[in-house]
Order: sequence, then C-alpha cells, then structure tokens
Amino acid sequence: MRLTIALASAATLGAGWWVAASTPAEARIRCNGPFQVVRGAGEIATPYCEDAYLARVARSYGIRVSGETIRYNENRKEEVCRAIGHDSRVYDICLKYRGGRRDFRR
Repeated sequence: MRLTIALASAATLGAGWWVAASTPAEARIRCNGPFQVVRGAGEIATPYCEDAYLARVARSYGIRVSGETIRYNENRKEEVCRAIGHDSRVYDICLKYRGGRRDFRR
C-alpha cells in the first residue's frame, strides 16, 4: 500500500514538473516609453525600447512605420528622425541624426 502511494505521488510530482517545464516563460520585453522595465533595476534606456517609442511617436505624426523597421533599417530611422526629431519626446533618441549637438532654443 505504501509503495503504491509513493509511486502515485512520484508520478504526480513528475507530471507537474513536466507541465511546468514545458510552459513557455514570459520572455517578452516590457517597455515604458523609451525605457525597458527590468525587475529589480527599475527602468533602463535600451535601443529596443527607444526604437519602439520612436515608431509610436512617428505614427502620432501620421508616419507609417513600425518599431521593427526603425530597428533594422538605419536609413528609415534617419528619415523619421529628420522629420520629427525636434519633438521633445524623441529629441535625445534622434540626436545622432540631427548633427550630434543639442540645440537649446529660446
């Protein structure tokens, strides 16, 4: 009787482990604007989130572009930055494409 219970318990635990191991982990990158949300570290500026944010701001101007396009097509990113790089939300992201200097206007 004890052997049957022990085997049943072991089989249940083994099945539970297999289900837990086969479930995909949540590996999606979470962004808050141009910052990546990192557990234990807060928010960190990353190129991935900056590109997604730049695309979102560009779409608000009517420019049809995705974060993936911005990320993998440097020329398209430059075009978008030249068009909307003056916007304070993406000014620092586009600084490289605006001559590399900050322009403080009065």
